[in-house]
Amino acid sequence: MTQRVDLATVMDRLSIDAVITGYATAVDDGEWTDYRALFTADGRADYRDAGGVEGPVHEVARWLEETMRHFPVRQHLIVNRRIELQDLGGYPGDRAEVRADYLNPMRLESAATGAASTEARATAPNFVAAGRYAFTVSRTDSGWRIRTVTVHEKWRGAGDLFPPG
Repeated sequence: MTQRVDLATVMDRLSIDAVITGYATAVDDGEWTDYRALFTADGRADYRDAGGVEGPVHEVARWLEETMRHFPVRQHLIVNRRIELQDLGGYPGDRAEVRADYLNPMRLESAATGAASTEARATAPNFVAAGRYAFTVSRTDSGWRIRTVTVHEKWRGAGDLFPPG
C-alpha cells in the first residue's frame, strides 16, 4: 500500500466514525432531519430486536420521533466500533461494515407533568438498553452514508440502575 492509499483509508475511517457518532447524536437530540440525512436514499433501519419497527428510514424516523417523546432525557454511548472497509486488492472500496456496541440510558417523562421539566429529569424512572449495532455504510457523492442499521439488543433494565442525584 502506498502512503496515499493509507491516508485515504484513515480518512474513510474517520468519516465513517463521524457518521456513526452523528447517528447517536441525532437520535439523542431528536434531530430527525439530521437522522434521515445520515442515510442513503434507499436506507433502512431495523429496530425489531429491541421491540421496534423495520423499514425505510423516513418511516422509521417518524416512528422514532413518536417513540422517543416518551424519553425526553436520553444519551446513546456508542463504543467498541469495528470498521471493516471493503478491500479492492489493497485499495479501499465504497462500502464498509461497522459493528458497534451501545449503552443507552434514558429517563421516562413524568406521568404527573407529562413534560421534561427539571423535576421530571430528577425523579422519572430510568430505562437502560444495551446491545450492538450492525451498520452497512456506502460512499456517496455526499460522503459516507448509512445504508442499513440493525439493532441487536442484548439486555435492558428499568429502575434505579442510575439513581438521580
